[in-house]
Amino acid sequence: MHELSVALSIIEGVMEESERRGGLQVAAVHLKLGPLSGVSKDALLFSYDLACNDTPLEGSHLVIEEVPAVLYCPTCEAERRPPSLQDFFCPASPDHIPQVLHGRELEISALELQG
Repeated sequence: MHELSVALSIIEGVMEESERRGGLQVAAVHLKLGPLSGVSKDALLFSYDLACNDTPLEGSHLVIEEVPAVLYCPTCEAERRPPSLQDFFCPASPDHIPQVLHGRELEISALELQG
């Protein structure tokens, strides 16, 4: 389960940021997560809670915003959602869509800090 290593990386980065801000207590970590990131939301939530034990982040919450996959269709010159994560083609044209605009996200978007 690589989600544990992802959770550990998140915790490490958040603790560094908290220290830069004077050691403020972290109440919540907000994360953007796309379906193409290769990370399971449920496994990450479980891993985060487990990895926070005995750290300054113990008791904090991981808040995940799921970002949908969005592709760019050069034929339509428009952003499109794929019919499924296995079918990367435009529903309005028969073209395969190679350009992914959103859906690979795995990034911290905000921290809730308490003084």
